[in-house]
Amino acid sequence: MDRSLKSPGLHALEEAFQRQFEHSRNQPAPSLQARLDKLRRLRAVVSENETRFAAAISADFGHRSTVETAIAETLLVLAEIRHAATHLKRWMAPQTIPTTLQFVPARNRLIPQPLGVVGVIAPWNYPLQLTLAPAVAAIAAGNCAIIKPSELVPRFSALLAEAIDRKFDPTEMVVTDVDDDIAEAFAALPFDHLIFTGSTRVGRLVAQAAARNLTPVTLELGGKSPAIIDRSADIDEAARRIAYGKLLNAGQTCIAPDYALVPDASVQAFALHLHGHMRHMFGADPANPDYTSIISDRHYARLEGLMADAAAKGARMLQAADPADPAWKSKRKFPPAVIIGATSEMAVMREEIFGPLLPVIGYRDPVEPIDYVNKRDRPLALYWFGKDNGARDEVLARTVSGGVTVNDCLFHFAQAYQPMGGVGASGTGAYHGEWGFKTLTKMKPVFYRSRFNRLADLYPPYGAKIARLERLLRLLS
Repeated sequence: MDRSLKSPGLHALEEAFQRQFEHSRNQPAPSLQARLDKLRRLRAVVSENETRFAAAISADFGHRSTVETAIAETLLVLAEIRHAATHLKRWMAPQTIPTTLQFVPARNRLIPQPLGVVGVIAPWNYPLQLTLAPAVAAIAAGNCAIIKPSELVPRFSALLAEAIDRKFDPTEMVVTDVDDDIAEAFAALPFDHLIFTGSTRVGRLVAQAAARNLTPVTLELGGKSPAIIDRSADIDEAARRIAYGKLLNAGQTCIAPDYALVPDASVQAFALHLHGHMRHMFGADPANPDYTSIISDRHYARLEGLMADAAAKGARMLQAADPADPAWKSKRKFPPAVIIGATSEMAVMREEIFGPLLPVIGYRDPVEPIDYVNKRDRPLALYWFGKDNGARDEVLARTVSGGVTVNDCLFHFAQAYQPMGGVGASGTGAYHGEWGFKTLTKMKPVFYRSRFNRLADLYPPYGAKIARLERLLRLLS
């Protein structure tokens, strides 16, 4: 693109990248104290603006439960910062690595080094948590960071940019505009690492753009995460926990259960329990302040289309209200729904739902859920409910997913000592805690030669000495 035709936002993006690139090369090894200071400032960004962030996010959604913003965003970010600050000294320490026997008494070390400039492309569904959790990892690893928020949360994005600008120099961290040309250009920059959270479709485009610069990527995507209800499960308990996992943020959660596989004999009972818990928790009144709005009219219409397609193809619905009801639609509150009898021909079983709809599918044989999951793209999350440890371990051993919570939903994501990441179509790479530090760090191997090594015997001219050394190496190989 001709520079004269570029928008001010695009000029600013390129200038920010160049400043950070130069800074990262001129100061490639920030000290422990420098990193801890940045984590302290990032904590201040969150704690000093908590109320303003929650209000901005709610305004962007139309309505967002302040409780959900606190527990699913603010507190998780603060915990991530505290965890990194507590363990950073150990993470940064060079690691002693065993030395191959024939080179003893030489020494090996792994020295952690920052990669340089990290790009973060954040989604709209958890704009605070999924923007700043990767930034915590970038800071802890000693990198600079450029953050591109979602265009669907403009109020929050503007407020975050303002708050970051007050606490950080642009060479340390900067938040970009959300213009369309920024979105297209961002992934094409030659970052040292790029973290993207969003849909599988956009993730493929981001990976293609990054590949042109050989930029390594961490892709946190989505997909259809199953909930498997074993015959040994307490149906009501499983239904209550799935209702919460499904309806948090009105289902706009990448690791929300996307469908439930239930024994045939329990399908009706499970669906009724699930519907009852949905109504009790969130779904009987559009004015319920605990229930979050759908992010946009387009997404609301998409959910209506999924419902209409399923109904036209024979599915039965349990729903508190008609989504076309003006009382719900004017607030973009989508009535939670249980879909019974969904089939693979329905769009609701081909697309990630990303909303408060849960198909319930019956199975006869215990191996059916495993086969059902394995015939589809590997999910970002899998949920298993039951008391039969053998059946549980069979599912864990024979399915592959980004993560698993047993007898509940979502909570594997909140574990600071566990990695968070997908597999296959649900993503690549991982972060959180030390996993994020390692993802954004080059663990540089260093070999320290000892003066007592006989390595000089490898040098030409070859003769009897190399024959003796070769025999010794063969014995040790």
